[in-house]
Amino acid sequence: MWNTGPVTAAQPSHCTLAGRFVRLEPLTYDLLPELHRAIALPEVFAGGYGGGPAGLRSNAEGFAAWARTYYRWDSGLPFAVRQLDGGTPGPLVGTSSLADVDLGNESVQLGWTAYSPTVWGSAVNIETKLLLLGHAFDAGFGRVSIQADANNVRSRAAIEKLGAVFEGILRRDKRRADNTWRDSAVYSVLATEWPAVRQGLEIRLSRYCGVAERGTRPAE
Repeated sequence: MWNTGPVTAAQPSHCTLAGRFVRLEPLTYDLLPELHRAIALPEVFAGGYGGGPAGLRSNAEGFAAWARTYYRWDSGLPFAVRQLDGGTPGPLVGTSSLADVDLGNESVQLGWTAYSPTVWGSAVNIETKLLLLGHAFDAGFGRVSIQADANNVRSRAAIEKLGAVFEGILRRDKRRADNTWRDSAVYSVLATEWPAVRQGLEIRLSRYCGVAERGTRPAE
């Protein structure tokens, strides 16, 4: 029998989400020059982001043209990730999105995520995921999926560290910029799992409190 119960998910608002270490702002075309400076780097695209190395546009104009087709401007919620320093807005250091919104099935995908190498291994990704997952589950979603190129070891390790559950591999899922095909590793967090995942993220984030001023990183 089909589930005929009421749909609890609502379209998430595309608003600013602020934490202690980052502020997520709705990504706009005006912010693309800042995003270009942060992520248009070979090491960012090496793992498969944006279709892989062949997708990298190193000049600002080419990057802007690529970004206008890559991010889900109309059907999703792309965010710019801005680093905070004692509450003061600092540089834009990356981007992440909520997209593939399916209200009927109460599911959404968290992805299109990339950061400047200067913040890899910092509190930035932890708090970004905490804010976006919380935003999705607060809107009534029952499942948030997260995907990565199956060959992207760094991204998959980061997703697994969040506490997301590995669901499997979608074979020949997306065409890369060089016309080869990628397999996608699929993970998810369910609403029933969110309290434990949130607690784990908050514990990890708390390890950065009190050490950020010294410029060090806590052991994880």
